[in-house]
Amino acid sequence: MDLTWLWILIGIVAAIAVIIVIWYIVAYNNFIKMKNSIEEAFATIDVYLKKRFDLIPNLVETVKGYAAHERGTLDEVTAARNSVANSSTTEERLANENILSGTLRSLFAVAEAYPDLKANTNFLDLQNQLNMVETDLANARKYYNANVRMFNTKLETFPTRLIAKKFNFTKQPMYEVENAAERENVKVQF
Repeated sequence: MDLTWLWILIGIVAAIAVIIVIWYIVAYNNFIKMKNSIEEAFATIDVYLKKRFDLIPNLVETVKGYAAHERGTLDEVTAARNSVANSSTTEERLANENILSGTLRSLFAVAEAYPDLKANTNFLDLQNQLNMVETDLANARKYYNANVRMFNTKLETFPTRLIAKKFNFTKQPMYEVENAAERENVKVQF
């Protein structure tokens, strides 16, 4: 009789150990899947950034012909584009992308002062392409941030936090607006 209880106890302990090992493997694999989703989302952003990156020189050249004395704005756009290309970390890349977005807004503001430029079909086509890329970028950033949010939440909650610590999974950066002025309400005046 005593031996039966011992075998039952060993069976229960073994079952619990198997359940813990299976949970451990599943939780680890989920971290890997989420990490890969974040990398995929960032790669999608990269695709759209490359499209935007390729459009910018054409846009700058088109504006140069009409607004030669707006050299400062054109130089800022070019410098921001180069900063993005030379970014070495994800955080640096995200910050430089935000700067580039701001300089592109300045470029379009300059274009508003030149009616001939605003009517130029090449400029309008480039502007439309850039607007489509910016829309795609916004959607890709939302997808990236959603994946990062899920990953970071799993990373910080118990008991998966134990696995994250053991395998050195670290918190991932969100794609955020760097310039506080861009968060403020837009004033529209007629």
